[in-house]
Amino acid sequence: MLGSLKIPLGAFSEAAADLTRDEPMHYFYLLVAVALEVSGTMLLPVSQNFTRPLPTIGLIACYASSFYCLTFSLNTLPIAVVYATWSGLGIFLITLFGYLVFDEALDWRAILGLLLIVVGVVLVNGYASQK
Repeated sequence: MLGSLKIPLGAFSEAAADLTRDEPMHYFYLLVAVALEVSGTMLLPVSQNFTRPLPTIGLIACYASSFYCLTFSLNTLPIAVVYATWSGLGIFLITLFGYLVFDEALDWRAILGLLLIVVGVVLVNGYASQK
């Protein structure tokens, strides 16, 4: 009886169907990996050379989870694209958060370098072929 039941696809159903496809998920996992790597790196100074247990456990969990998410991205993207995006966005965000959170100085050369990293990440992803 349930097999003959037809449910019309609405906007919500179509969006849910899009999320279940594997194609866009590789970038989702890559962005989650970047966020976890940045979170772990931001916990490094807070851990005070691994002497504070909670930040230390947090940063280990963030790094391990980041690498776990990277494995899902590697199912469909070449390793060069995944690593360039992960490290490039990580450098950019860590520098930005270091400036905002830890009051680290940035001169114009550092800002120019960060902008070039972003341009490079965009170019690599724009012309990347999938596996």
